Amino acid sequence: MQDNHLSQLKLSQLRALVAVADQGNFGEAALELGISQSAVSHAIATLEDALGVVLFSRGRSGAQLTPVGEEVVTHARQVLRSLDAMTKVAAAAKGLQGGQVRVAAFRSAATHLVPKAIAQFQQRFPAIGVTIREYYDFVEVDQALRAGQADVGFTILPTREGFKTWELLDDEFVVLLADGIPMRHAKQFSQQGNRLTWEQLTDYPLICLEDAVHIQFLNNLYLKLGKTLNIAYRVRQASTLLSMVAQGLGAAVFPRLAAEPIPLGVQVYRLAEPLSRTIGVAIVADALHSPAVFAFLETLGCRV
Repeated sequence: MQDNHLSQLKLSQLRALVAVADQGNFGEAALELGISQSAVSHAIATLEDALGVVLFSRGRSGAQLTPVGEEVVTHARQVLRSLDAMTKVAAAAKGLQGGQVRVAAFRSAATHLVPKAIAQFQQRFPAIGVTIREYYDFVEVDQALRAGQADVGFTILPTREGFKTWELLDDEFVVLLADGIPMRHAKQFSQQGNRLTWEQLTDYPLICLEDAVHIQFLNNLYLKLGKTLNIAYRVRQASTLLSMVAQGLGAAVFPRLAAEPIPLGVQVYRLAEPLSRTIGVAIVADALHSPAVFAFLETLGCRV
């Protein structure tokens, strides 16, 4: 192993290492870090390649540290603790002993991403206040940023011009169906590895949010298939949509993050042709931002 390999080690790899060690599997580590499972797997694989050793034994029961992995993760924890101490010293020098960060987020991001981000930030910078405003969708988040009502916005990428953005994670669209609904085209479904095609999905009545952005998105997909979007029910709340799916009233195509937690009685199916949306964070590009805002972005892993 050459020295230049070690110089390429990234903090994101060390954070992934510690998270997998703590959680015992890649999926839970991804949820803790707020990134995709594939990103965690890639971070561990590249770290193992750089070090030239196997850090985890992988199996059905999860991921267990190898003996050398136990030693390496101890050093990784020390590095991250030292980094946190360095950050606090630098924060004091930059005047990060007060101030406020105003965060705007659309609903599923506000539920699943923002609370953990704020907790991590306030652990590092307890003197800085954070406020959050929750919006119905990402369009309103972008409007709040432009209007100066928020400093940082959790939104869907790409945005329109005028923002500086960073990617956080890819949120996969999945199909939600009630338990016990007979699968049409069962043979083809099995052959596709339990994934639904868009053509097969047209066999089921659709339940959608009464959201112009969501409906237009689905309508464009169906037009490409030469199909007509046949919405059986339109509802305002994700909780209502999930309850109606659980009652067997139809299927829903929904971002996985927005569907969490999956209620009892609802099955999640992946699409044969994967589809996802990119969740990111944005600030107004030409605005004058405080050190507290940049510190919040750095806590999210954004390079500023």
